[in-house]
Amino acid sequence: MSAEQDVIIGAGLTGSLLAILLARTGRHVRVYERLPDQRRQALPAGRSINLALAARGIRALEQAGAMPHVAPLLIPMCGRMLHDAQGRLSFAPYGQREDEVIYSVSRPGLNRILLDLAEEAGVELRFQHSALAVDVRRGCFTLRDERSGDLHDRPLQNVFAADGAGSAMRRGLVDELGVYCSEELLKHGYKELTLPSGPDGAHRLEPNALHIWPRGGFMLIALPNVDGSFTVTLFLAHEGEHSFETLRNEAAVERFFSMHFADALALMPQLAREFLEHPVGVMGTVRCHQWSVGDRLLLLGDAAHAITPFHGQGMNCAFEDCRELMALLAQGAKRADAFKQFERHRRVHTDAIADMALENYVEMRDTVRDPQFHLQRALALELERRHPQRFVPRYSMVMFHDEIPYAVALELNMVAAKLERDP
Repeated sequence: MSAEQDVIIGAGLTGSLLAILLARTGRHVRVYERLPDQRRQALPAGRSINLALAARGIRALEQAGAMPHVAPLLIPMCGRMLHDAQGRLSFAPYGQREDEVIYSVSRPGLNRILLDLAEEAGVELRFQHSALAVDVRRGCFTLRDERSGDLHDRPLQNVFAADGAGSAMRRGLVDELGVYCSEELLKHGYKELTLPSGPDGAHRLEPNALHIWPRGGFMLIALPNVDGSFTVTLFLAHEGEHSFETLRNEAAVERFFSMHFADALALMPQLAREFLEHPVGVMGTVRCHQWSVGDRLLLLGDAAHAITPFHGQGMNCAFEDCRELMALLAQGAKRADAFKQFERHRRVHTDAIADMALENYVEMRDTVRDPQFHLQRALALELERRHPQRFVPRYSMVMFHDEIPYAVALELNMVAAKLERDP
């Protein structure tokens, strides 16, 4: 008897990990991906954004047997290194135990490893095939072969949509079934840049920290890479006095960085050229009120609940999706019931991390400049040290305690904040 077949739309991080997990249960898995195989063709410049791997993502990678392969890509970051306008540095640890770190990891590097492991598990990968539309009533979805332009209809059965924030499969639910979905774009975008390594391949900034240049309405961050470079990302408004629309030539870029990020500018000799060549990325929050159609289709990851990157949880949350979905499927319930239970259980938590990510943007670009913030942070760590069974800071709950659901972390933090206001 041949193995039952699952179809995954999207060979990014979420789709690749899910493919491994499903294939290891004995099912035949086919993955369709719009882009060429990134193991043989590099991603477009300026679109990779380094990722922060934390407890939830690590647990899912361990389940897939991927961590021994991923470990060489990881650089531990123990806290935030803050750069003020005068170039002075201050360090704010994430936690107080040695294991309370997050890891900088290259998105394409991680994706390539997962694709290799998927193939080793027997997954069939079909690149340059775009999912264009889904017809729920006819029970099919349409693929386009990007090389020939041919269109093909495929059965809508056991389909997992991991095709990202702009998911065509999600649009099908909205258009066909009238599913409510909000897509709230930030008025800020991002641009990815490079801070190269030193002549000997050494890091030119402290490698075991996430570097932040908080400037109120905007910020610059830098995450370390294993080759000694840093991936630098500018988060800035699309329009206005300090915005991407005002940085349209090399002189304007150099002037802006000289005024606000002088210490970074001194280490980025190709800044102006790279800035003008790389695209401005958009960011937003997707909240979809239905993720599944019977046992035919399930959205997960960004396709179901895209969030902004400011809590470092987009990938971790999507990987947790995969782990929790597999746990439900392992219980033996009918797939339609498992899909609905997954959706019902996860949505409250994905809504919670979406809210916390937006709050963290304000913290990273602005609040961290306030001495009162650091005093409160120190107090929170001291409370945790003295009463570890009764108090854990919200950041730690989200990043280091994967046993605490996102919604619980948000609720407990709201209770603590209320006690601070009304002791």
